[in-house]
Amino acid sequence: MDPYGERKLVSPLHKKAAPPESSAEKTQAKPPDQAEAPTPPNGPEKEPDTHVETLVDHLGDLRKQLIKSAIVFLIFLVVVFSTINYWFPHVVKGHDLVILGPLEVIKFYTSISMTLALGLSLPFLCYFLWQFVKPGLKEEETKFIGLYSPVMLLLFILGVAFGYFIVNPLSYQFLVGMGAVNFAVMISASEYIHFLIMTTVPLGLLFELPIVALFLSSIGLLTSNSMKKVRKYSYIVIAIVSALITPPDFISQLIVLVPMVVLYEASIYVIKKLEVKKANVESPTV
Repeated sequence: MDPYGERKLVSPLHKKAAPPESSAEKTQAKPPDQAEAPTPPNGPEKEPDTHVETLVDHLGDLRKQLIKSAIVFLIFLVVVFSTINYWFPHVVKGHDLVILGPLEVIKFYTSISMTLALGLSLPFLCYFLWQFVKPGLKEEETKFIGLYSPVMLLLFILGVAFGYFIVNPLSYQFLVGMGAVNFAVMISASEYIHFLIMTTVPLGLLFELPIVALFLSSIGLLTSNSMKKVRKYSYIVIAIVSALITPPDFISQLIVLVPMVVLYEASIYVIKKLEVKKANVESPTV
């Protein structure tokens, strides 16, 4: 007779395995610093190479803007070159110009067409460049450039017009008259256009002085007091620059120097007004 009766002996190897702990219990059992992060279904997640993607995107945007700029430039080049015989007599103001060789004609037409096409397409090129750099600018810089861009274009046009209608005729008559005393003056077309560009485009750039001063003031690098302190040194620099960009005669240099001094004083006045306005806005109300 079986002394254990009906009891069934179970070996320790056949014991029923304990139910697995739930994920919540495991998380509670482990310290917070040892808790395992959940593994994504597709394996460990790799960090995206954002630097490469950002660089590629920027290069793609730059390529698009460059293509647009090239198309605009080519359109203006074709228009200027095909209509040069209509507007060129008005540009030279009826002066008697000479060409020194048959190939000089093509060389001259090409150079003047490229120069004018670049000047006409410059506003479009600046706009395309603005579209490229706009996402990387601060809000203050974006607001400043968007507000003063029309003023910059207007000042550039005024500077070019000042050179074309005032500086260029006076300088041309003075230099030709001085040379006619001892020489038979013959002026080539290329030399005249070079002289015309030299007396117009640099003046357009110099007329941007107030905008440059306002920008430096907006980012805290320039104040009206600092401009007043270096006024006499600034006049010397302006005189040197006007002497470098104008023909070597006193009349042209004086004609350029006077508006530059006026623009410098106007910059001080405008910056002072903006500083007063900013101080009134930032001052606490009583």
